[in-house]
Amino acid sequence: MNRTLYTLLFHLGLPLVALRLWLRARKAPAYRQRIGERFASGLPAMQRGGIWVHAVSVGESIAAAPMIRALLLQYPQLPITVTCMTPTGSERIKALFASEPRIQHCYLPYDLPWAAGRFLDHVQPRLGIIMETELWPNHIHQCALRGIPVVLANARLSERSARGYARFAKLARPMLAQMAWFAVQTEVEAQRFRDLGARPECVAVTGSIKFDLSIDPQLLERAAHLREQWQATQRPVWIAASTHAGEDESVLSAHRTLLTSHPDALLILVPRHPERFDSVHALCQQQGFATVRRSSAQAVTPDVSVLMGDTMGELLVSLCAGRYRFCGRQPGA
Repeated sequence: MNRTLYTLLFHLGLPLVALRLWLRARKAPAYRQRIGERFASGLPAMQRGGIWVHAVSVGESIAAAPMIRALLLQYPQLPITVTCMTPTGSERIKALFASEPRIQHCYLPYDLPWAAGRFLDHVQPRLGIIMETELWPNHIHQCALRGIPVVLANARLSERSARGYARFAKLARPMLAQMAWFAVQTEVEAQRFRDLGARPECVAVTGSIKFDLSIDPQLLERAAHLREQWQATQRPVWIAASTHAGEDESVLSAHRTLLTSHPDALLILVPRHPERFDSVHALCQQQGFATVRRSSAQAVTPDVSVLMGDTMGELLVSLCAGRYRFCGRQPGA
């Protein structure tokens, strides 16, 4: 399948895209908002000529934050446009850079040539940086037409995903050949990119940017304050963060086992997707756990065994508050 056929199929699939948005909006009403941005319509006013960074959702936004702050310091005259695809990612970007006037934000439009072109003409970036493996053939092609170099940062590519790209070599190979540079996490993944069509001289192994994340001392102070607030300074506290459907049952089962030997243990349970907050809370109650939602501002007394994290922008401080940590599965590369 080449890019022309891919684009045709994307257009034919737009009714399914609209249906998916509607279904997601039933659980997460924020998906009903700013729909025009997804088609490059009604984009906010933006300064032109800066750097464009795309981080698909929350995890990528957090990982990109140190890099974005470094870019702000290195290029003090340039605006930086940060795009994402999800409401949770949008909220995280706004929270991370609320005090930085040079950061501008919108959703990345769908990968339709006219939408991608309209977005790029609106922003006119000098450079595009895509986090991890969010590869969109039409966006990359439209950048190439305009002479905008595109970098894939913190790049990763699983064996399974590589096989998927290989099945569509007529689409993937020209796309990868048009990209300016790949900063890849491991040599194994770097070779996969080369095999798929990335120019060898443009592929470098740089490690994972997530290890460059520095913890603000104020964050540690907030975490200590939360432990005191939750009366948890003398009790075991563990956190299961970014859990997906099907994982919460296993986490709660493990917590029940832990309670047999440590009856005062506290579990901080943070589902990855906000639309699951209500169902996970109901699950905790159905299984008989004394549960408090973070958003309720209820006191976390010694008899509470599960604190459910259902607020935005507090994952890092919650991770610091927990003594032991479990992270749910990550989406495939």
